Amino acid sequence: MTQADINLIENDFKPTIIVFACNWCSYAGADLAGVSRIQYPSNVRIVRVMCSGRVDPAFILKAFLKGADGVIVAGCHPGDCHYLEGNLKAEERINNTIKALKVLGWEASRLRLEWISASEGKRFAQVMAEFTQQIKNLGPIKIGINQR
Repeated sequence: MTQADINLIENDFKPTIIVFACNWCSYAGADLAGVSRIQYPSNVRIVRVMCSGRVDPAFILKAFLKGADGVIVAGCHPGDCHYLEGNLKAEERINNTIKALKVLGWEASRLRLEWISASEGKRFAQVMAEFTQQIKNLGPIKIGINQR
């Protein structure tokens, strides 16, 4: 395979993005984006969770092992959590998971934590587009069961 072939494959690369979205804020923000017809990349797959603090690091690692190229955990802004401090728990978990990714030799920039409220449909779409481009620039993930 020549470098030209590799470049062609990378240009056609459409990363799989998994978003664990808080039911009360981020999922509602995604819904607002959809209702408002604000487009975001079609390769984003949303998993609704009751609270970002309930996203176990094992869910994130499993997403990567099953072929996700990037993962976002999206929750309520600090101070606005429906469960009081669930989003702060999520922040601690994500920081620890990023450390684990680095230890495993994986690119930590493939995991991101975002605070997106129910009224931020436009911001939801912007974050998804920006993160998708970031992951596209990194190229396909080189780990997991479905190695590409």
